[in-house]
Amino acid sequence: MKLQFRKFFFVVIAALSSGTTADAAPNTNHHVVLVVWDGMRPDFVTEKYTPTLEKLAHDGVRFRNHHSVYPTATDVNGAALATGCYPNRNGLAANLEFRPAINSRQPIDLGDPDSIKRGDEVSGGKYLAIPTFVELLRAAGKKVALVGVKSVAILFDRHNDWTYVRIRGKPLTIFAAAPLGPSARDEMIKLLGPILDDPGTDSRQRNHFATRALTEFFWRDGVPDFSLLWLSEPDLAEHNFAPGSPESITAIKAVDDDLAMLLGALEKKKIRDSTDVFVVSDHGFSTIRRSMDVVALLNKAGFHATKEFSDKPNRGDILVAGNGGTVLFYVRDHDREVTQRLVDWLQHSDFAGVIFTRDRLTGTFASSDAFIETPDGADVVLSFRSYDEQNQFSVAGMIDADWNRKAGEGTHATLSHFDVNNTLLATGPDFRRGFETSAPSGNTDLAPTILAISGVDIPKGLAGRRLDNGMDGLSDWHPRSGTRRVEASNGGWHQQLRVTHFSGSDYVESHESLAEKAKQ
Repeated sequence: MKLQFRKFFFVVIAALSSGTTADAAPNTNHHVVLVVWDGMRPDFVTEKYTPTLEKLAHDGVRFRNHHSVYPTATDVNGAALATGCYPNRNGLAANLEFRPAINSRQPIDLGDPDSIKRGDEVSGGKYLAIPTFVELLRAAGKKVALVGVKSVAILFDRHNDWTYVRIRGKPLTIFAAAPLGPSARDEMIKLLGPILDDPGTDSRQRNHFATRALTEFFWRDGVPDFSLLWLSEPDLAEHNFAPGSPESITAIKAVDDDLAMLLGALEKKKIRDSTDVFVVSDHGFSTIRRSMDVVALLNKAGFHATKEFSDKPNRGDILVAGNGGTVLFYVRDHDREVTQRLVDWLQHSDFAGVIFTRDRLTGTFASSDAFIETPDGADVVLSFRSYDEQNQFSVAGMIDADWNRKAGEGTHATLSHFDVNNTLLATGPDFRRGFETSAPSGNTDLAPTILAISGVDIPKGLAGRRLDNGMDGLSDWHPRSGTRRVEASNGGWHQQLRVTHFSGSDYVESHESLAEKAKQ
């Protein structure tokens, strides 16, 4: 199984827990629920495919210009949703990164529970460099419940008392932050039993179980102040079969049914009107036009490139971390000559889209231009080329990608607007009804908005903003906004990046026309 897709076989559960502030009284009359549809493109939110979600949009606010954080990958955006910051502040800049303090030879999966645990051990609890909004909620005495079908959910509250419950020989792993009562735990395992016993269990069943676990067990004695439900579809189906495939449409409809179950549970508890519900995706999605074995191409061109360093790597050796639509290159000892030669080679390739470098080499953007500069950051970051062409299911949005998947399948992580533009809908007492906004918003905006709704102070320095333009009772006035184009050139190579500034926040939009189109 490919490393970056291991997380599909998890159900992550943080049992109902509260903060340590004994005299803080949680607001039991107001609730917030955040539902993540992994990989959901906004153009598939229609009455035909998602009647529940479409109705939710009509009842609340549809954010038409919502942005994923680059690289447009799951763990990166899990961290952005959790912290309200870009990678340059929270420290997590890809799904697969080289962290020599954790593994000195090869890239690690940043969302893997063992990586998270080891990362906190070597950093003094700073695997994410800043607190998450869930940690801030708990510190203020709020009750929270977290359930996810991917281990990325652990990032929201990794300092909680997580325990691992593994059932040998079964295709599912459960994580729990604190034990349920014996009877409730036995009931949940009984519910889980048929899923565990069936070797054909698929992600739709896991998502269905996760939804039931949240609504039937963790909401049994009352809905907490904040709940997270992270569902793994349509991401997996789109990876395996591409956006628009029958399999991905079936997966989308199944998640819509899970949403209906969740909303129905709120109705039964008579708190739907006092609950703000956010439905967001971590990123968009594209279809692979060409699958590129970058390591093989580099070695053919005379570089010494590898997916894993030897025990004694040489200066100038290149470690390559493929992240689907983005590739990270780590040059041993940051050898400047090799790094420049690598950049020159990429600029003359027919698959390079936008190139970032630690030191802003000629014709590249600095990592800071996309807010991805981190202490362990790669020397070179490549976003593959993207195309507006349609795939085999007449769905637009194609990209070149790394070797992990083949042409005709799906992936993401590029700066294509099909990857960057993702889904956000919100409804509840704090949001307008039947409202659409084209004002820019992004995944970094969820944390400050949820903190504000919950009555908890928003820390200074967050990249995101409160989503005032969609909230009820607030002014329609929009602050000044503007889009700047960052450009870099080197002979025949030319690249552009658009970044929009709105209400104090920046949103990386996409790249524009790229170099040497004659090569396409």
